[in-house]
Formats: sequence, C-alpha cells, structure tokens
Amino acid sequence: MSDNIQTVTVLSKTTWTPNLFSFTVSRPDSFKFTAGQFVRLGVNPSQLKYYQQTDASDETADTALNEDVFRAYSIASSPFDEVIEFFSIVIPDGAFTSQLQHLQVGDELLLNTMPFGFLTLARYQKPLPKDLWLLATGTGLAPFLSMLQDLKTWEDYEHIVLAYSARSLGELAYVEKIESLQEDFGTLVDNPAKLIFIPIVTREPVEGALSERLPKLLLEGTLQARAGIALDIDTTHVMLCGNPDMVEDTKEALKTLGLVMNRRGEGNIAVENYW
Repeated sequence: MSDNIQTVTVLSKTTWTPNLFSFTVSRPDSFKFTAGQFVRLGVNPSQLKYYQQTDASDETADTALNEDVFRAYSIASSPFDEVIEFFSIVIPDGAFTSQLQHLQVGDELLLNTMPFGFLTLARYQKPLPKDLWLLATGTGLAPFLSMLQDLKTWEDYEHIVLAYSARSLGELAYVEKIESLQEDFGTLVDNPAKLIFIPIVTREPVEGALSERLPKLLLEGTLQARAGIALDIDTTHVMLCGNPDMVEDTKEALKTLGLVMNRRGEGNIAVENYW
C-alpha cells in the first residue's frame, strides 16, 4: 500500500434521498487540504459490514467485489474540521457509488492523503476579490460548502452568491446548514461578506426557489436580479461545479455576458466537472 494511503473510519451517514447521501470519516492527523480540493477515496466492497452481515446463503455476499476501488471526491467539510465530509450520488451501475451506498458507521475506507484540484480561491490573482459567485448542481455543492466554512472566504469578499440547483426539493441538500453559515462563520470575522443563497429547483414548483436552468437564468438576468448584484469583469469571481452539461452551458453563458476564463491566475471563471 502506498505511503499516501491511510485507513479511515466512517463516523456518520446522512441519507438525503434514495440516490443522495453524505458521510463523515475520521481525519488522519497529517492530512491537509485547501477548500475546493478533492481526494481519491477507496472502498473494498467485500469488507463492508453490509456484505459481512448478509446471510451466507445469499449470493450477494459471495459476489461482493474483493478489491480496492478508488474514485475522486471533493471534500465538503472545512479544512479545519476534525472529520472529513463527503457528499455522494448513487450511480446504480457504478463500481464505486453503488457499493458506497451500503456504508455503515464503523466501516473502513481508504484515503489517498494527496489532495488534488485547482478549484480553489487562491487561483484568483486578478481581479481582486470582491464578489464571489458559486454556481452548483447536485453534489457539485461539496467544494463550495468547504469554502464557506473557511474564515478567509468571509474575510476576502464583500458578497458571496451561492446558487444551488437541483431537480426536486428533496435533492436540495444541506439547506439548513447553508442558512446557518452567515451566523456560524460570518460572525467570526470583522466586516464579513454577505451571503446570498439562491435555491433553484427545475422539475417541480417550490415557493421561493427559481425554476430555470442556470444558463437561462444568467442570460435573462434573473439570477443577477435575485442576487441584487451585477456580473462585472473587473469585480467578479465565478466558480462552477456540477454535471458537465451545466458547467459547459453556464460557462458559455458567462462568456456571452463578457466574463473570461481564469488562466494563470487572471480572469473570472473557474470550473470543475463532476463525473
């Protein structure tokens, strides 16, 4: 086993919908990461309690994969938390998530302690931080939750807009946590950013939520109007994380509105695809 691979223990699990869940694991003492980064997480299905508790006569127990399967996962918790939190979708035929849905407290996973990824606020050198727009679909919320639990984010910006899109109200996870972030973190710094949370639900009517896809909301100006802030090439940082169609379409919408991709530290738009 590589020196970077450490065993971690599942400490809690939250089921949001049949296909969405969160879980926390123990944090190795030496593990460090920057808010917005991801890690490679591993599971050996045959070692999960779910299969070990299955009746020996059940073929399910015999067919559990007995090898380590690794996938990349963004971290949802603060860089300073004592535990590490992940937000996962269940892909029915996925070798990893179809097994991970069976997680129970006490199960052991493998963590590659080398963090990856450049969806971090440190990438922005120009424009200087003023307005931060975090645009997420589904589990793409995870890196933004991490950023919003880092005090430096609250210190560096004047406004933070979190637009979070899901298909149904049930899939809009973490809302209670999001609504408490201003008090839990903003009150710990002088002159904190103002957090503006904009929920979006696209497949059922929900009071108080917008209902169109992010690109359309941006091009029509609806998102900016709800936020009460304009998108400005000289003051705006925009981060996109979620399914590739959303990321690509929203990126193009932002470019149509005059914003530019962040390269070598300069520019407005930073992106990360999920799956």
